[in-house]
Amino acid sequence: MKTLVKVLLAAAVWAGGTVHGATVKDREGAVRGDKSAMENDARWIYNDVERGFAEAKKTGKPLLVVLRCVPCLSCVGLDAEVLKEPAITPLLDQFVCVRLINANTIDLARFQFDYDLSFSTLFFNADGTIYGRYGSWVHQADPEAKETIGYRRALEAALVVHRGYPANAAALAGKQGGPTPFRTPVEIPALASKYGRELNWSGNVVQSCVHCHQVGEAFRTYYRDKGEPVPLERIFPMPAAETVGLSLAPDQVATVTLVAAGSPAEQAGFRPGDELVTLGGQPLLSIADFSWVLHRAPDAAKLAAVVKRAGRDVALTLALPEGWRIKTAISKRVGTWAMRAMASGGLVLEDLDDAARQARGLGREGLALLVKGMGQFNKHGTAKKVGFLKDDVVVTFGDIAARANEGEVIGRLLTTTKIGDSVDVTVLRGTERVTLKLPMQ
Repeated sequence: MKTLVKVLLAAAVWAGGTVHGATVKDREGAVRGDKSAMENDARWIYNDVERGFAEAKKTGKPLLVVLRCVPCLSCVGLDAEVLKEPAITPLLDQFVCVRLINANTIDLARFQFDYDLSFSTLFFNADGTIYGRYGSWVHQADPEAKETIGYRRALEAALVVHRGYPANAAALAGKQGGPTPFRTPVEIPALASKYGRELNWSGNVVQSCVHCHQVGEAFRTYYRDKGEPVPLERIFPMPAAETVGLSLAPDQVATVTLVAAGSPAEQAGFRPGDELVTLGGQPLLSIADFSWVLHRAPDAAKLAAVVKRAGRDVALTLALPEGWRIKTAISKRVGTWAMRAMASGGLVLEDLDDAARQARGLGREGLALLVKGMGQFNKHGTAKKVGFLKDDVVVTFGDIAARANEGEVIGRLLTTTKIGDSVDVTVLRGTERVTLKLPMQ
């Protein structure tokens, strides 16, 4: 255990001001160090989820499965604390604990979570019923973040659900994963030709490992290669509560800290201090559970919510307007990098604020996306190849001329274009407007 913690903390120190998708210097050493420290650990079942289910069935305990991308620098602090934090130990004692370090053969109908996170947890009954999910974007953004209060709250909530099972099974129906076109990641075409079912411990183990974010990327490539629109839930997975106007405290299950003016949440009557008990009929274990309800929600849906306010339960209805999902912020997700190649030839775009628009003589309501950067190679170098320059301002992108953020543009292009199509893009370059033809990939 001490060896693993040293490896993880050393990576965090090296990180400094890391960005999403950054990795430790010695990726191979980190994975092998994790195996050495964990494969004979008294608490954690290492990389064997079926053994975990069998143990849960034998003991009657709920099953906790941590999916940890060891080479990824994000969530290093949280991972280390979960493994050694004394305050968590008595809670973990009440679970069968499994640590998965690769996604090669996970059951995709069962393991549906935020694939862009490098540390996630799913809570199960031994019969496979999902109690809930945990995943933290606070820790994803900062590898030195070590706060575990939110994680403890999720463990406590999962134990409450377990004690109520199976009488509460009906309320858990919406938490279960839906059908997928492939049973495991290594059956998805984009991954099948590169990865096997087993890790290559005798060779380069990192190159044999399917990372969770690759699952989302492979699904998007599957639809794109078939000439079909990429489903919106694949482009905008696990929408954050902010998408509907709520900010939730990271150290609680789902407690409202802020309600955005004019948002669906404000219209529903949410208030700061509200503790969300259920959403869409589902008991919430964490902020990730809130995102899961949104993930499965259709357009123009009405979600029943129960909040605890001043000691009493209050019923609310969250009405999701048509097109709500495309407002989800995705620019900081690691999975968006691959979508940039498909939709914008590798451009990294940022919506200009009102002051910057005014300085350039642009109005508030029109499209104005600053080219902050662009890829240099292969598909990510396409925009550069056709003539885009850093600091160009995109003012029309095909038929998109109204104000939109990068995610909205990506979403519209991946649902309306096919590989081989070309889109006319007009940019403001200084005082000149230049139109470039960008191929869709």
